[in-house]
Amino acid sequence: MNLAAAEHGFLSPTGAEIAFVLIGLVVLGSALLVVTTRQVVHAALWLVVTLGGLAAEYLLLTAEFIAWVQVLIYVGAVVVLLLFGLMLTKAPIGYSEPADRAARIPAATVALGATATLVTVIVDAFRTAYLHLGDDTVGTTKVTGESLFKVWVLPFEVLSVLLLAALIGAVVLSRSRARARSDRKD
Repeated sequence: MNLAAAEHGFLSPTGAEIAFVLIGLVVLGSALLVVTTRQVVHAALWLVVTLGGLAAEYLLLTAEFIAWVQVLIYVGAVVVLLLFGLMLTKAPIGYSEPADRAARIPAATVALGATATLVTVIVDAFRTAYLHLGDDTVGTTKVTGESLFKVWVLPFEVLSVLLLAALIGAVVLSRSRARARSDRKD
């Protein structure tokens, strides 16, 4: 344990720790609103708040590069892609009572099971992990780039192909519906 950790105990948090917890609570609240709101567009806007809060958390963890990537890619591109897909497919944007009511109990069961699994895995994986933020190499672009292009390049590419497939699917669905409407008019 270093001197800074000895000076600041659990009952005397630093300003950065207080900000981290407060932003975490905002992120948690907005994430709950993403999945509980009845309007799809409102869910996308709450997703912007959630992802922006995560970027702020990355800034507090001295990972500036990851924070800006979070803002540019997730807040900027993924949410825009989500809204673009909604507009292209002309998905029902309002609340649909019959479809939502039947799925509540199975959805809650799956959500609780997934949460329990994630908490168990994360607690087990990081039980003894300690990250000293005073180290100059933590969060730098060089370290992040090496990790990204050595370890995470395949999952990143798979995700990009998945997003491309979703966009192509939205275009195909919108064109097939437009073609069906034009055939009915003739």
